[in-house]
Amino acid sequence: MSAYRVCVTYLLRTVDGRHEVLLGRKKRGLGTGYFVGLGGKLESGESSREAAVREIVEEGGVRVDPVDLDHRGGLLYLFPHRESWSQRSTVFVTTRWQGDPAESDELTPEWFAVEALPVDRMWHDARFWLPDVLRGGRVAAEFVFGEDLATVEERRALSPDLAAE
Repeated sequence: MSAYRVCVTYLLRTVDGRHEVLLGRKKRGLGTGYFVGLGGKLESGESSREAAVREIVEEGGVRVDPVDLDHRGGLLYLFPHRESWSQRSTVFVTTRWQGDPAESDELTPEWFAVEALPVDRMWHDARFWLPDVLRGGRVAAEFVFGEDLATVEERRALSPDLAAE
């Protein structure tokens, strides 16, 4: 099963002592209706960091300096019942950007308290790793989705070198 490459970035801020993350509600494509981080497919010859910078502008309307992206690990998503959805994702977080997040043709941005993520309105795997990553942790995990293409049936740790940028 071959997996295409994607990246995802979570913008973090602190407002009145409350830690928040920017998520976007997908308006089209894979995961329509779900809240997701900013990201997408890598283009030919593009690094995951370059793709993250491009996708943040395209989906969220803000600019990030590549050096401000904190690499937090990697995820392998396997969809045995729809192999074309299988993907390897590089995960970043950042606390620095220029501009104010704005709606795009792909996402409607919304800030959420890190302690109150809308996991029931996100891809099923997010509940297993995202809270820890947003609190400063790292992730190296594989998720196998079931026949419904929405529910994680298996999860296992990946070797940290497989989660490298």
